[in-house]
Amino acid sequence: MRAAAFASFGGPEVMNVMEFEDPQAGPGQVRVRVKTAGVQHYDCAVRGGWTPAYGITVKLPQIPGNEFAGIVDQVGEGVTGFSVGSEVLGFAMLKCYAEYVVVSPDQIVSKPRTMPWEVAGGLTGNGQGAHMALKAIGVAPGETILINGAAGSLGSIAVQLAKEWGAKTVIGTASEYNHDYVRSLRAIPITYEEGLAERIRAIAPDGVDAAFDTAGGEGLRAAVELVQDRNRICTFYAHDLIEELGLRSVRGERSAARLAELSELHARGKLHIHIRQTFPLDKADEAHRAIETRRGRGKIVLAID
Repeated sequence: MRAAAFASFGGPEVMNVMEFEDPQAGPGQVRVRVKTAGVQHYDCAVRGGWTPAYGITVKLPQIPGNEFAGIVDQVGEGVTGFSVGSEVLGFAMLKCYAEYVVVSPDQIVSKPRTMPWEVAGGLTGNGQGAHMALKAIGVAPGETILINGAAGSLGSIAVQLAKEWGAKTVIGTASEYNHDYVRSLRAIPITYEEGLAERIRAIAPDGVDAAFDTAGGEGLRAAVELVQDRNRICTFYAHDLIEELGLRSVRGERSAARLAELSELHARGKLHIHIRQTFPLDKADEAHRAIETRRGRGKIVLAID
C-alpha cells in the first residue's frame, strides 16, 4: 500500500509517499480502505522527534495519523456489526496516512449518510479531545466558559459542545479575522492581545466558571487569573506550564461510544466541522506546513482515495 511517512525526524520536508506491506485483518479485526485522514499537531510533533507517552513506540519509517474514515473491505473471524462495504470513521495510533488501516471494531463507528468524507476523516481526534477536556473541567447549564483558540479545529468543537451542554456564555479568543466565524458558533469573540483578562471581565462581570486552552500564551494565563477553581482549567497546548500554573493534566481514552455521540450531533446539525483545506496524500508535507502555521480556522485533511 501507499502511505505518507517519514524515515527520519525533521521538518515537513521529511514526509514522503512510501510503499508498505498491505495489512491484513486477523480474527476480531477489520480492514478499512481509507478515504480521508485528519492531520493533527500531534502528527507534526512526532515527525519532529517528540516521543509520545502511554507506551507508544515510534519506529522508522513511521506512518503518522490518528484518525481516518473509509470503507471496510476485510472482516476478520468473529467480527459482528460491520461487513464489507460498511462506511465508517474511527481512530488508530500512528498509521492513518495510508491506503489501508486494520483496527478492532471498537475503534470505529458507522459514518452517518449525510456526513462528508472530509468531515468523517477529521472528526475523531479533535472531536474526542474537546469532549474529554470539557467533561474534565465540567460544563453546567448557565455557566460562562472560556475557550482559548476558539477558531481552530479543537477549539471550535469545544465551543459547540459547551453550548450544546448548556453553557450560557462562551467566550472565545481568536484573531480578528476569525471573529465572524466564532460568532457563528454562538460564542463571543475576543482578541488575544495584552490585557485579555480585563477585557474578559468586562464581558463576564460575574466571572468565568471554567476554561479550555488550545493556544497557550496570554489566554491560558488569563484563565488562571479568572477561574476560581484551577481544577476547572485544562490545556491541550501549553503542557510545559501545567506544573508552574498549578493545573492538572487531563488524560482520557478515546472510545467508540464518544465518537458515536459526536457523529450523532453532526447528523442532527448540532456540530459543524469546518474543513480548512484538503491535500492529496503526496502533499502531506504541505499539509504539515499549513497546520504548523497555527493560523486559519477549522480542520486540515488528507484525501487518500
